[in-house]
Amino acid sequence: MEPMYRVLVIGEGCEAQEWVKRTAALPDGVVESVVGRVDALGRLRRRSYDVVVTSPCTTVDEDLALVEEMRRLRPAIRVIVLAPRLTAEDVVAALKAKVFAVFTAPFEPLEVTDMVKRAVEDRDWRSGIEVVAARRNWISVRADCRLLTAERLLTFMNELSSEVATPERDDLMLAFREILLNAIEHGAGFDPEKLVEVSAVRTERALVFYVHDPGPGFRREDLAHAAVSNPPGHPLAHMDKRAEEGLRPGGFGILLAKKIVDELIYNEVGNAVLLVKHMR
Repeated sequence: MEPMYRVLVIGEGCEAQEWVKRTAALPDGVVESVVGRVDALGRLRRRSYDVVVTSPCTTVDEDLALVEEMRRLRPAIRVIVLAPRLTAEDVVAALKAKVFAVFTAPFEPLEVTDMVKRAVEDRDWRSGIEVVAARRNWISVRADCRLLTAERLLTFMNELSSEVATPERDDLMLAFREILLNAIEHGAGFDPEKLVEVSAVRTERALVFYVHDPGPGFRREDLAHAAVSNPPGHPLAHMDKRAEEGLRPGGFGILLAKKIVDELIYNEVGNAVLLVKHMR
């Protein structure tokens, strides 16, 4: 029986290959490995693969050069880059090269294998993320309003925030994720034809995220379904409203983000927000 998908891992014997092979999230497929670039290109000439995972021992420049060559052979290939380290310029270059996701050492096996699974399942593959403008301390993108695109964008923004200490960075990414998901769910209704605008700006004293969705915005009095509107002493009051409106469990996004960042500022309409985290 022909496997449902094929994953190619570059760097035979490396840990990444073992993660992908062991994970229970990847049934019904084949994971193959090759030693390096020449072997990878040879395999791609002979056979189609859904996803390629690069070697964590090669530089981003080497990986992106390989991505260009692989795309000549298989234009729809999805590539996940594993790198020993990344600069802001590397992250921008990876976004422009339309790689699926990037991760730097030390790697979290579950994060890597989960993204491989998502890449495999994304049969309607398209980049979904367009770089509008990019400098070292300021990057702006447009992204389609799919949940998968949001999760991919988070991997890039996480690497852009690498100067922030790990516990604080995890919290910051959680706040950014909640606001981004609010934008694509409530602002765009998960419509893949709509776009959300996202910017990340690094100043000497702060890290700033800007998210602008295509929706009509909101008024504070219309947020009865969100925890931020709960009266004192009733932390779950919004859950009844969500159930009444047929919404998924949740509604804690804005409240959570407000507790993590130093400033959360909405525009007058309510469809654009700034998250500001002061750096110590």
